[in-house]
Amino acid sequence: MATHKQEKSVVWDWLTTVDHKKLGIMYLIAGALFFVKAGVMALFMRIQLMYPQMDFLSGQTFNEFITMHGTIMLFLAATPLLFGFMNFVIPLQIGARDVAFPFVNALGFWIFMAGGLLLSTSWFFGGGPDAGWTAYVPLSSRDYAGLGLDFYVLGLQVAGIGTLVSAINFLVTIVNMRAPGMTMMRLPLFVWTSFVTSTLILFAFTPLAAGLALLMLDRLFDGQFFIPSMGGNVVLWQHIFWIFGHPEVYILVLPAFGIISEVIPAFSRKRLFGYTAMVFATMIIAFLGFMVWAHHMFTVGMGPVANSIFAVATMTIAVPTGIKIFNWLFTMWGGKITFNTAMLFASSFVPTFVLGGVTGVMLAMAPVDYLYHDTYFVVAHFHYIIVGGIVLALFAGLFYWYPKMFGHKLNETLGKLFFWIFYIGFHLTFFVQHLLGLMGMPRRVYTYLGDQGLDAFNFISTIGTFFMSTAVIILVINIIYSAYKGERVTVADPWDARTLEWSIPTPVPEYNFAQTPQIRSLDPLFYEKVHGDGTMKPAEPLGEIHMPNGSILPLIMAVGLYFAGFGFIMLNMENPLINPWIVAVGGLAITFGCMFIRSVKEDHGYHIPVETIKADLQSKGGN
Repeated sequence: MATHKQEKSVVWDWLTTVDHKKLGIMYLIAGALFFVKAGVMALFMRIQLMYPQMDFLSGQTFNEFITMHGTIMLFLAATPLLFGFMNFVIPLQIGARDVAFPFVNALGFWIFMAGGLLLSTSWFFGGGPDAGWTAYVPLSSRDYAGLGLDFYVLGLQVAGIGTLVSAINFLVTIVNMRAPGMTMMRLPLFVWTSFVTSTLILFAFTPLAAGLALLMLDRLFDGQFFIPSMGGNVVLWQHIFWIFGHPEVYILVLPAFGIISEVIPAFSRKRLFGYTAMVFATMIIAFLGFMVWAHHMFTVGMGPVANSIFAVATMTIAVPTGIKIFNWLFTMWGGKITFNTAMLFASSFVPTFVLGGVTGVMLAMAPVDYLYHDTYFVVAHFHYIIVGGIVLALFAGLFYWYPKMFGHKLNETLGKLFFWIFYIGFHLTFFVQHLLGLMGMPRRVYTYLGDQGLDAFNFISTIGTFFMSTAVIILVINIIYSAYKGERVTVADPWDARTLEWSIPTPVPEYNFAQTPQIRSLDPLFYEKVHGDGTMKPAEPLGEIHMPNGSILPLIMAVGLYFAGFGFIMLNMENPLINPWIVAVGGLAITFGCMFIRSVKEDHGYHIPVETIKADLQSKGGN
């Protein structure tokens, strides 16, 4: 076994890394790129709807944009951005040196990227998928949707595998790798919500994978699962999709709740109010999240009994969510609040998410949903949840954890300017869409007639998207400016925070903790500040640390899956240049060949000597 890490070039180091911190940053970069891509599509769609009967986009291009915008934002932007924080923060918050399976962690990232790139490849083969992000049959059948839908089906299948293996990794990490004294009821709320989210992924992504497999069989191999003329059922796809689709909302929202539950106590200078209630509310939300999927289907004719059951279940889920809202408010009540950029985003999250929740309860009433369904009221509702909830929390987490990730703070002046422009633009864009929906404007339409009373609100909504686009540009400027001129962070805890990640040096050593900490309370760092000397007590003597080696195999396996998926898509291409089965089987052979190499090749990692660790402690301080 090597006694030190082999020197590599910077590029090779990042391509082969299995370090959870680097993978977290890679998830953030990938998610940000997909976020910008989907955001540009949204801007173009709003320009098309800025005035009646615009011809900025054709109807076909609009359909492709609206499909890819929703698909990318949910699967390829929000999910990896949250996974970026989960990867970086979870091991630090539980006192671990890495995730349970570092190799699998890297594999999950690269497979996710392969799926995202496979979906994006559709633009080079006749255009993107055009059946809407929910891909309802028969719009997504071979008779109505072109090759783009094959990229949708196979791209999401591949990306879903990466998400699934990463979720399993998080579950094992949280269960098995907590520091001594870190009981489940001492876990930070972000870790708790990530744990529950990973469980949701385990049970929600499997029906999605099954549904996509059936749709693939219909499209590529003349299956008949969703073809009524062959004995299939189009509503079956809706059930399968929403059995995944509604828990997916909580897969995204619960980690956002966790971020808010870290930021608000840190900048309110108070312990999170009602910790135990927050934990059980999280689990109740996850449990009920699997019982409400058919509220997306009130208009398909399930009947009054089924509609009533799902309506009651949907309204019930507002109770544990309300518990969280009040606990955040009580945490801020009487606190010594610091309104920096992170806290601005976190505190604004609360009323914005409440508005999205209230409209959700309105949509839960089945008779009323007949009026709201497929109007812009629904668009406004879910954007208040997705953007007003998840995206605001992501920005709060970015400004909060940025110093620990990169060793410097983001500029606060630019940060607050970014917040106000984005927040105003968000409400300009989506609040008026409630009114558009009540006035009868249907969603998923690429144009509309004038003189219907819709012109002014559509114009305001589009102006709001320009505000949000400007804000994102300001954020990019802030990141670049701060990299060169930002305030350097040399202390472990620049925020006077409460949790374990702020007890270790900045930047974080590759091994995280020189000695595994002993946890004595909830908010362990704050406890040691009050009852100790401000540093964590070690649970083990200082000794050499074992670390895993990097590997190029995860990247090669992901490339193999990309070609396997592309090969199956080629079955629907006219006159492909090469036999599709050669590409598909060849890609699978690459992936399984790498799996075999990994299984037989011994890799014992390397050791970091005690002398190196002592030198780090003397130069950096911290635990």
